[in-house]
Amino acid sequence: MRLDKYLKVSRLIKRRTVANQACDAGRVLVNDKVARASLNVKEGDIIEILFGNKSQKVQVLSVKETVKKEEAENMYKDL
Repeated sequence: MRLDKYLKVSRLIKRRTVANQACDAGRVLVNDKVARASLNVKEGDIIEILFGNKSQKVQVLSVKETVKKEEAENMYKDL
């Protein structure tokens, strides 16, 4: 699954366009490398999102096309 879509489906970022812009600005790292929105996300990847002066680091646990709001948090684990 594309990185921008994963960020939206897992609800780490609310909208796919915002996820796309964050990737273009270099604020999303996958496995400690700046990632493009088209990067393919796999289970076990480490995603770090930089929000201004704070960051969120998560590990991908599952990749699903659609999930309910309550189950979205089960797609990743905070580090």
